Amino acid sequence: MKTSIIADATATPLRHLKDLPGPRPWPIVGNALQVDLHRLHQNIETWVKQYGPLMTLKLGGMQFMVVSDHELISSLLRDRPDTFRRSSRMQRIMSEMGIKDGVFAAEGSTWSKQRRMVMASFSPGQVRSYLPALLNVTKRLQSRWQLAAKQGASVDLQADLMRFTVDAVSGLAFGVDVNTLSSNDDVIQQHLDQIFPTIWRRMQAIVPYWRVLKLPRDHALDRSVRAVNEAIRVFMADARVRLQDAQRRAAPPNLLEGMIVAAEASGSGITDDDVVGNVFTMLLAGEDTTATSLSWMIYLLSRHPEALQRARDEVDRLMGPVDTWTAESLGQLDYMEGCIHETMRLKPVGPFNAVEALVDTQVAGVRIPAKTGVLLVMRHDTLRDECFPQAQQFMPERWLPEADHLAPDHAKRVSMPFGAGPRICPGRYLALLEIKLAAAMLLQSFDIVSVDTPDGGEAQELMSLTMVPVGLRMTLRRR
Repeated sequence: MKTSIIADATATPLRHLKDLPGPRPWPIVGNALQVDLHRLHQNIETWVKQYGPLMTLKLGGMQFMVVSDHELISSLLRDRPDTFRRSSRMQRIMSEMGIKDGVFAAEGSTWSKQRRMVMASFSPGQVRSYLPALLNVTKRLQSRWQLAAKQGASVDLQADLMRFTVDAVSGLAFGVDVNTLSSNDDVIQQHLDQIFPTIWRRMQAIVPYWRVLKLPRDHALDRSVRAVNEAIRVFMADARVRLQDAQRRAAPPNLLEGMIVAAEASGSGITDDDVVGNVFTMLLAGEDTTATSLSWMIYLLSRHPEALQRARDEVDRLMGPVDTWTAESLGQLDYMEGCIHETMRLKPVGPFNAVEALVDTQVAGVRIPAKTGVLLVMRHDTLRDECFPQAQQFMPERWLPEADHLAPDHAKRVSMPFGAGPRICPGRYLALLEIKLAAAMLLQSFDIVSVDTPDGGEAQELMSLTMVPVGLRMTLRRR
């Protein structure tokens, strides 16, 4: 048995999963019928408060260890890819859906080869070079919202921000301007929107019925995945035509062309399927997670007028017209960045993570057999006053140097919205830049009249692989 770096050497003899506390499982189905699929994160957070930082749970036919201590979570995330991996269940479900392995789901040597290629494409310098294209997408969002403000119409906040991120990521990924913001012909977005909820639903299923009998929604999913894969293959063919230009091949201007060049290099070990998988998963992750973080931040600012005004004052003071924005000027938006980090602390798109043991190991003195799943509750210590004073309050200033008494010295090792360790999200720089662009444009150009929920109360959290706000509609007035 491999001894993990996170083992508790004082815990002798080792405990077993069955020794841990947790809600009593029912026969056959375990705890599956004791949870609400779309509120699973909240169910688990409630149980953690009841049973403590180490507990056990049985979901989807699998026994899980549940961990909520941030130091232990950080160690587990850093103990990849040698001792732990991403969920093999997710990888299997994505594969049978027809989604090729990209760097998000790949493991072992396949992951290592792809990671080098993808990380280079998402380096800070590479992301800065993409700023002119991102500014064009930001201006389209501005025009879309100006029209809504003129008409006195509310906008579907999540849907509009997903258009924004699809356009932004498509330009970076394909070098193709899909422009869903300027029209209602958003076919790619419509196909992508079906995929995350299906992955989530199938991961929690007690019986994998779709392998035997497919329902109409499963056939619709198959059509969507096929359509996106076909679109990517067309984009690849077009990219290969463009790459006949030697100068372009020497310095590929987008991720797709860069990956094609890398794949065609002698001995690369990278195939066309690897390229398709990375572009597909980049579209999925880049669309949903960034748009959701933006939605939550705009909602929280609308509920905290003083924070909203401070963020607006900073934008007015430091930023000129959108056309003049630079990476340097955006980098000066310290309070805005605090708003982003505070939003991700309170409303992380991934309120829990999951890893799986590759070998027999131990975690905090508990024996973990190979293939055992470990659920990491990311939003537990982030909401504890012991870690963040007044932890339930939205206080963006806590991320500024002058207010360090409101956050621990190691705040970013407690709140880990992008993960940690070797498999930290490669697109984090792009995500932060997109959020700053959209939020700064909004505050500079508009007054937020309201951000309304369907029932007029607090925004409800819906878990669907990511944690999205339900039904936010925003009404704007031009400044």
